[in-house]
Amino acid sequence: MLTRIRNAVSAKHTRVDMPGSRLKTEIARILQDEGYIQGFKVLDEPTQAAPAMKTLRLFLKYGPRGEKLITGVQRISRPGRRVYFGKEDVPDVLGGLGTSILTTSRGVMTGREAVKAGVGGEVLCNVW
Repeated sequence: MLTRIRNAVSAKHTRVDMPGSRLKTEIARILQDEGYIQGFKVLDEPTQAAPAMKTLRLFLKYGPRGEKLITGVQRISRPGRRVYFGKEDVPDVLGGLGTSILTTSRGVMTGREAVKAGVGGEVLCNVW
């Protein structure tokens, strides 16, 4: 998902489609709440590649002169190396200008929300 977003933003696409899941939908919700994308839709129409799967469509957002709002996406935790932080150790991204996305026991949330809720978790990615 992150690579598709990164490639679509660098190619200045207005939207990007990908196979959907609950986790990807929650990440899209956070990106929308933080202002990185205009919105998203979960499409039920079947595709040739995945007839039984839902499709997640993200509508990308750009500045008034076409500048990218998502300048970087970095995956932190991966299957070979999971990265966890406690409630006191959740790091800032670019000194607070970016957003870290975590999965916690209370669901998927940003790093700032996790600190307010007093929970830690697995850091999925950083967006700036």
